[in-house]
Amino acid sequence: MRILIMGGTRFIGVYLTKLLVDRGHEVVLFNRGNNPPPVAEVKQIHGDRKDPSQLKEKLAEESFDAIFDNNGRELEHTKPLVEIFKDSVRHFVYISSAGVYLPSAQMPHREGDAVDPNSRHKGKHHTEAYLAESGIRWTAIRPTYIYGAQNYNDLEAWFFDRIVRNRPLPIPDGGLYITQFGHVRDLVEAMAAVLDNQQAVGKIYNVSGDRYVTFNGLAYACAEAVGKSPDEVKLVHYDSSKIDFGKRKAFPIRKQHFFADITLAKHELNWQPHYDLTSGLKDSFQNDYLASQRDTANIDFSLDEEILRTV
Repeated sequence: MRILIMGGTRFIGVYLTKLLVDRGHEVVLFNRGNNPPPVAEVKQIHGDRKDPSQLKEKLAEESFDAIFDNNGRELEHTKPLVEIFKDSVRHFVYISSAGVYLPSAQMPHREGDAVDPNSRHKGKHHTEAYLAESGIRWTAIRPTYIYGAQNYNDLEAWFFDRIVRNRPLPIPDGGLYITQFGHVRDLVEAMAAVLDNQQAVGKIYNVSGDRYVTFNGLAYACAEAVGKSPDEVKLVHYDSSKIDFGKRKAFPIRKQHFFADITLAKHELNWQPHYDLTSGLKDSFQNDYLASQRDTANIDFSLDEEILRTV
């Protein structure tokens, strides 16, 4: 297949590009050209996807069997792309987010659950709704927290920063909120499994790891990945409602239960996560955190110190 990936040079796109090329597909990347392609021989088309005129100018004469839209955050980012290819592309795969779900007392989130109209990911739900009405053959993927080597969000690295330096970990609100991490390699395997799967057309799939974990449990799993035992790690719990953080981010994970049922993806995509949480964290620690020498970087812990003074 000839496949267009929107983005393709950061995190998810890097893993997806390598996977699709390894499977014999012809991959084309559309991006601004700020980073080199993850595979030297893939074609890159440079442009700004937020400019509809550039999309039309650069892509209107191109032909693709499938499109992976990895970085469309708002409807206006994706709509012009659909308008160009809706009558020609065999499959349009959109990477949404489990962050669209409305917080609920009944967990885990399932694909038919209510969405939050005020979520910071509401643009992704607007895009899903548009795709459903557009006439294009589409599938949407809703990951929870994505982790792994080359992660540009400080998720697992936040824990590693403190554990390798023998610092206490300030954990909000008792550390008993339950969350869910999914390894980026498992995510792209699920994305690739959508291709030419007729059952997946017009569907939304939650994709993540197959276990849930508390904030405390995540800290201990990160410690194991680093090579430390749980009793070598000091968790300090604090009441986040009593500290005014303003716009500062003291903890990398939303302070609520946040996990999704991945049963539908397992059954209909014939997909199974390969990484358990500990093996995935070990992969990230060895092949990214240590490889990039972040363990010796100068990290700002001033907000930690402010929290620790209150407990």
